[in-house]
Amino acid sequence: MNDAAWVAPLIRGVARSAGGFLLLAGCASFDGRGLVPGQSSERDVQAVMGKPAETQALADGETVYWYPQLPWGHVSYAARIGPDGRLVAFEQRLTEDNIAKIVRGETTAKEVHDLLGPAWQPEHYANLQRDIWTYPMRVPGHALPKWFLVQLSPDGIVRETYLIDDPQFVPQDRGGRHR
Repeated sequence: MNDAAWVAPLIRGVARSAGGFLLLAGCASFDGRGLVPGQSSERDVQAVMGKPAETQALADGETVYWYPQLPWGHVSYAARIGPDGRLVAFEQRLTEDNIAKIVRGETTAKEVHDLLGPAWQPEHYANLQRDIWTYPMRVPGHALPKWFLVQLSPDGIVRETYLIDDPQFVPQDRGGRHR
C-alpha cells in the first residue's frame, strides 16, 4: 500500500465516527435544554433527553423520570411529569442543598432515592451490615470532583454520609512537562 492509499479509508472512518457522534448528540440532550415546565409534554422530555434510566410513580400522581449522568457527568436530573402529562419541573438533584437534607439516623433509603435518584454504585457489604450508595458529583468552589457516599443499615436508615474527593479522578496532563 502506498503512502496515500491508507489516507482515504482513515478519513472515511473518522467521518463515519464523527457523523455517528453528531447523530447521537442530536438525539439527546444532557441538561434538558429547551424543556419548559408547564409547556413541555412527556413526549417532549423523552425526545430531548431520551429514555429515562428509571421512572418513579409518586403518590400525588406525578411521575419522575430519572436521567443520571453518572459517573462522569456528576449530575442526576429529575424530570417531574404531572398527571396531565406536562413537565412540572426539571431539576439537577446532586447539589449541596439536597445532600444537606440527608440526616444520619433519620433519613430512609427511599427518601435518599426520592431526593437524589438512583445511585451510581449501590453496593452491599455483609461484613459491615451496610449498603453503601455512591453519587459522583461536583461541588462549586472545589476543583476536584467528589463522591457523596451514603451508608444504610439493614433497617434502611442512613447511618453515615461522607463527601470525599473522587478516588478515581485522574487529572489530565495539560501539555505540561515533567522533569
